[in-house]
Amino acid sequence: MSSDQFSRSNAQERQPRLARLAHVIVRRRRAVIVAWVVLTLFGGFAAGQVSKRWFESFSIPGYSSYEANQRTLKTFGQGEQAPLVAVFTSSGDVTQKTGIADAIAAAAKVNPGSRVSSFFSTHNSAYVSKDRHTTFAEIYPPGTPTFSSSVHIDQVRAALKTKAPSGVQAHLTGRDPLYDASSGGESGGPSVLTEALIGGVGSLVILFFVFGTLPAVLIPIAIAIASILNTFTLVWVLTYLTNVSIIVQFLIALVGLGVAIDYALLMIFRFRDELREGEDVETALVETMTHAGRSVIVSGSTVAVGLLSMIVLPLPFIRSIGIGGMLIPTVSVITAITLLPALLATLGTRINSVRLLPKRFVDRGHPEDGPWGRWADLVIRRPVPVALVGLAIVGVLVFYGVQLNPSEAQAKDFPGRGDAIDGRAALADAGISAGVMKPFVVLVENGASREPIVEKLRQTPGVVGAVAPPGWVKGSSSLVEAFPSADGAAKETRGTIKRVRAELKGTGGTLGGVAGEDRDFVAAVYSNFPYVLGFVVLLTFILLARAFRSILLPIKAVVLNLVSLVAAYGIIVFIFQDGHGAEAIWNVHATDSIIPWIPLMIFAFLFGLSMDYEVFMLTRMRESYDETGDTNRAIALGLARTGKLVTSAALVLMFAFFVLSTGPGVDIKQFGIGLAAGIIFDATVIRALLVPALMRLFGSWNWWLPEPAARALFVRRERVPEKTAAETA
Repeated sequence: MSSDQFSRSNAQERQPRLARLAHVIVRRRRAVIVAWVVLTLFGGFAAGQVSKRWFESFSIPGYSSYEANQRTLKTFGQGEQAPLVAVFTSSGDVTQKTGIADAIAAAAKVNPGSRVSSFFSTHNSAYVSKDRHTTFAEIYPPGTPTFSSSVHIDQVRAALKTKAPSGVQAHLTGRDPLYDASSGGESGGPSVLTEALIGGVGSLVILFFVFGTLPAVLIPIAIAIASILNTFTLVWVLTYLTNVSIIVQFLIALVGLGVAIDYALLMIFRFRDELREGEDVETALVETMTHAGRSVIVSGSTVAVGLLSMIVLPLPFIRSIGIGGMLIPTVSVITAITLLPALLATLGTRINSVRLLPKRFVDRGHPEDGPWGRWADLVIRRPVPVALVGLAIVGVLVFYGVQLNPSEAQAKDFPGRGDAIDGRAALADAGISAGVMKPFVVLVENGASREPIVEKLRQTPGVVGAVAPPGWVKGSSSLVEAFPSADGAAKETRGTIKRVRAELKGTGGTLGGVAGEDRDFVAAVYSNFPYVLGFVVLLTFILLARAFRSILLPIKAVVLNLVSLVAAYGIIVFIFQDGHGAEAIWNVHATDSIIPWIPLMIFAFLFGLSMDYEVFMLTRMRESYDETGDTNRAIALGLARTGKLVTSAALVLMFAFFVLSTGPGVDIKQFGIGLAAGIIFDATVIRALLVPALMRLFGSWNWWLPEPAARALFVRRERVPEKTAAETA
């Protein structure tokens, strides 16, 4: 038996089910297409229904400040919302102006049940600047915040200004008004439909230059539409079994678009390659399913693992994102190995018809003879310089990445203009701490006295004032308000929170408030992050070891993916945390921190999505090595034949995530840019430089799989042709 016949026999033995599935789809292609059309139309209906069932609550069960806020909410009706901060300035002693108390009361009435504290209710100078020209009031709206809830900021501001006495300038600021100002008054940026449409149009443009023929351009979009709408169907069903976060809808639109197009690109590239080699349509489709279909399944599994890892975290809404998000790659894989082959079987050679660009601009014959082939030859000849260039770029970004500071945005970092920004400036000019934006609220229970707690807090380093407002008592419970000397999200406030919690032990008081709950969130996520990382790394290693029949390749893949992830963190640290270009482009000052949920979500998405490209490349390299036994040829052919595919897929995803970054709010901008920059960095520096260069240096060790490991992984050992003289040399 020749080596070619041997490799084809092995391929059929490895994936008999996919080959048989391809034959079935060819014979039943019309029925498959009709079934998917019906399911997709129903998915459109399901998308409308699931919009009424999203889970919008946020909870950190078991963490002290969150639990204290929940008990405060139950007893007093407020405690979950960040306060609205009313600021009053005048040329004289502002506390002598009559009518300010009426303005505060009018503003509080907009949200019935609001709890208020100010100089006029406490007669405490903690609410007044040293020059007595500025004072502020805290207005705590009732209820629980959700993604769609409103505290009627515009109406509160209008009532405040209308009732403010003559000679007094009034502003409304605080965390939520500042966020509102940073988003231009919008609550969430582009809608899900808008995100998907813009991403789809951008994808069309990229696909236009990738394929150059109308059918090849439209098929990936059709696959993406089917994947997205059918994912909504499954998520709708899932909402009857468990809560699913509203964030999942954005993931379906953006990640669903990206991975579905990625998988369609892989399959179409391989199908056209087989047709170019002279295969008939059915044989080309069988080969496509046997090899590219296998890559799609492995890739989808790695994306699902990355999202599913979030179930390790003790946060219900993040767990729901993991469970719901796992459905995205699952549906995309099923669509890619059923509907896509049916469409390809129907079109056949017409996949290359209706040319939109001249053939010379798109089809240059064999990829090995094009730019990617020449680049592959360079990497094979000069692996050390190529690897050093890649490592130098990675080293710079990793240097920034390890300086990541996960923390909520400080008040000073919100961009925008308007009354909320003016109020923030008025407080700062008066020398009043930004800590009043997120005050400490201590819940005192079981009839314990507030006065000792107030005295302890006043003497605690990092606290500039503590007050026991007279009206903040209900039954045996009461509340104390304290103001940290720095913003609730600042690094120094972390130490203040620790000291306050230590002082409260044995007093009957528990620290609540937004600042304490924010720190609870960071602790809940990052104290458990090593478990998330271990979960992902272990499962990904097992999946890739089985897929590539190697020990070294999956280790390299996991390590480089982690390096790519830290480099992506480095990009957002450089831009946003350190402020290089953020103000010029997005009008965002250096934030000194990255909002805590962003590194977590970037990890969950980027780890799996970037692993797609590794799988695409290594699958083709493994296939070539099985045929020839020549590592250098396998690396060169794999890089040449997947370089354009990986770059095109990365451009599609990069565009989709860049669209996300145009949304309002610092958090959305950090998230979108982190994903967009991370994806394109991974596809270029990691996959085009480091992966092939390191594999060239590893040589035959790339394929090492000891017998005990093969048995443990249930991997069937396969005979490989002898090395060529060129590789041996």
